[in-house]
Amino acid sequence: MQLQFTKMHGIGNDFVLFDFRDRAFSLTREQIIRIADRRFGVGCDQVLVLEPPKQSTADVYYRIFNADGGEVEQCGNGARCIAVYLREHGFPDQPVITAETKKELLQLTFTPDGEVRVNMGLPDFSPLAIPLAVEVGADEYSLETSLGKIVFNALSMGNPHAVLLVDDVDQARVSTLGPEIQQNAMFPEGVNVGFMQIMNANAIRLRVYERGAGETLACGSGACAAVVAGQRYHGLSTSVDVSLKGGSLNISRESEGQAVWMTGPAETVFTGEISL
Repeated sequence: MQLQFTKMHGIGNDFVLFDFRDRAFSLTREQIIRIADRRFGVGCDQVLVLEPPKQSTADVYYRIFNADGGEVEQCGNGARCIAVYLREHGFPDQPVITAETKKELLQLTFTPDGEVRVNMGLPDFSPLAIPLAVEVGADEYSLETSLGKIVFNALSMGNPHAVLLVDDVDQARVSTLGPEIQQNAMFPEGVNVGFMQIMNANAIRLRVYERGAGETLACGSGACAAVVAGQRYHGLSTSVDVSLKGGSLNISRESEGQAVWMTGPAETVFTGEISL
């Protein structure tokens, strides 16, 4: 089987995108793992798949598969990439593109300078939504790890996130604590682990260890989760610049009960064909 693909990235979080809007989806988990492999495949953090929308109010159905082949619910950097892909491939030049995911509808718009602004929806701190295996929700949770007790905030941005406050993100034990927290039974569906350093009320630095992918150069939903947790518990402002290894995003939220908005770049790297 020969398949056309498009390689894209959003500030270093890279993707291989397949357009299945005119044919039935046919990739197996093993094929996705091969595609994502950086030595034997194309190489990426996630594989993105476009399909016809299931809801009449949506323009496209958007699926995300991690490098381990598992399907997940949300990817903000990927959402910006699909907006750029659709515009580059003849999609009508309309003010808003509505992308349907497994859990919600995302609104994608272009800014005057060509970046993409995404309505990432409402955060949810309830243990059931995350999901988090605790009896009662709390502002902070704690875990005993191999490096001692850690304290974190937890929330869902359509996918699960744990956010740890650190003094220096460069010194954070991401490769040790990331997988250890991720695999803890407290998170029955795994978790994306964010390590956040607050610079001031309008700026943070962030590293994220993602489910099924490890540490990536950027994580859009992780940036949203970190800012929302920072706004609720650590005094961050309504608009925050998030510096990640691959670049910067702006995350804004006017108040509790309002949607989270993410703005940042996305671009096509190359197109190709793979034999599976």
